[in-house]
Amino acid sequence: MSRIIALDYGLKRVGIAVTDPSKIIANSLTTIETPKVLDFLADYFAKEKVELMVIGLPKQMNNTLSESAPAITEFVAKFRQRFPEMPVEYADERFTSKLAVQAMVLGGVKKMDRRNKSLIDTISATIILQSYLESMQR
Repeated sequence: MSRIIALDYGLKRVGIAVTDPSKIIANSLTTIETPKVLDFLADYFAKEKVELMVIGLPKQMNNTLSESAPAITEFVAKFRQRFPEMPVEYADERFTSKLAVQAMVLGGVKKMDRRNKSLIDTISATIILQSYLESMQR
């Protein structure tokens, strides 16, 4: 059985989440510095069977792409060069950072720990992936 991996791409860090082999539950995996993410993914793909990468694409309220979208599409082009056999799908990532902070508050994470941007990025990737999984079931 294979997994689905999701990325919350940022200029400094990339939050990464992955499904269980049955593709039922999204789990936080890690946060990686952006320049190191392709090497991390190569190592991960060598160890785990992954069938799809989902990447968050930020949109504005009027459904147009945000100003960070070009950096994401540039990353996806590099990803596709390095992993041409891996399918890529975009997922709307509006509000995922806010939802991540909200999840930390509800989960009882201390205020100081909620400032940890790496944690926010990983939780955001998990929200992107879980939303994708839910949309597949509809």
